[in-house]
Amino acid sequence: MPSTFSPSPHPLKVAVLAGGRSSEHDVSLASAAAVREGLQAGGHEVLWVEIDRAGAWWWQGERLTVVPGAGLLEADVAFPVLHGPFGEDGVTQGLLEVLDVPYVGAGVAASAVCMDKVLFKGLMASAGVPQVPYMGVHDRHWRQSPTEVLAALEKLGLPVFVKPAHLGSSVGIVKVSEPEGMGQALQEALAHDELAIVEAMASGLEVECGVLGQSQADDEAAGAAALASEPGEIVLPGASEWYDFEAKYKQGGMELVVPARISAGARERVRRLAVDTFVHAGCEGLARVDFFVDGEEVLVNELNTMPGFTPTSVYAKLLDASGVSYPELVERLCRLGMERHAARRIYSY
Repeated sequence: MPSTFSPSPHPLKVAVLAGGRSSEHDVSLASAAAVREGLQAGGHEVLWVEIDRAGAWWWQGERLTVVPGAGLLEADVAFPVLHGPFGEDGVTQGLLEVLDVPYVGAGVAASAVCMDKVLFKGLMASAGVPQVPYMGVHDRHWRQSPTEVLAALEKLGLPVFVKPAHLGSSVGIVKVSEPEGMGQALQEALAHDELAIVEAMASGLEVECGVLGQSQADDEAAGAAALASEPGEIVLPGASEWYDFEAKYKQGGMELVVPARISAGARERVRRLAVDTFVHAGCEGLARVDFFVDGEEVLVNELNTMPGFTPTSVYAKLLDASGVSYPELVERLCRLGMERHAARRIYSY
């Protein structure tokens, strides 16, 4: 349905955090620039805080220093549009907690769990969430006992995908179709991260679903902690075998079909599992949950607590198709962060 969003009569001062130390630095800058424009379109004031590749924070051309408990540039809320380690993994969220500033998105624990693909899958397994077979491989175990690791991985069959456990945006991922390629793929993944994850290849369509947290008033009215978007289907051009970095960020690298071309039953299962996964992981604010759908079988692949955030990114497109325009989306997320911060002040800890 069309959005009826109009600029807020109560504008916010929002510190947008951009860049960061991870290999996804440039992706973050693009996402954050879009968030800035969306907030400005809604009438809000944006304080642009850029984090360089060494981890230094900069504001208006000067190195920014912060004081515990003193907030951040007198902002009403911070929007950490950061992807990957040192931004999406609970580290920055912990700093914002220490500064006592409201912020958008998942808290410290959920950010850390969802950034660790092995830990996340273990948590989902304990909650009974259906997912592809997988195995985690630690760098130390690989270096000490490569033969033992390779033997254990045989039960996953081939092909498999080998990934760094703490990176997003398909960085460092290798598809392995022959046994002799496994060792090199692990070495590549473990060059990025001390922990790798090896996942069996799933059949079916790649489907993604956006999740948007509800305010306390919405929660009381609807009886749900979050809403799931219309699911979208990732369609790759003929030359692409899988959804890699280029497919995600290169012009024409993929097409998003909304609604996904799946049955009504599979659609509802995707939407229900998206919210269930969001809740099981302890997420707040937003997430994008990725699935494999083969007929009526729906498997959770992973959850991203701060997905790509330009208006043409999958998450924003899914929410737009579900009636939430981009300026409305970024404002709602800011207000959800402020609401959470206010609600937690009633506890003495």
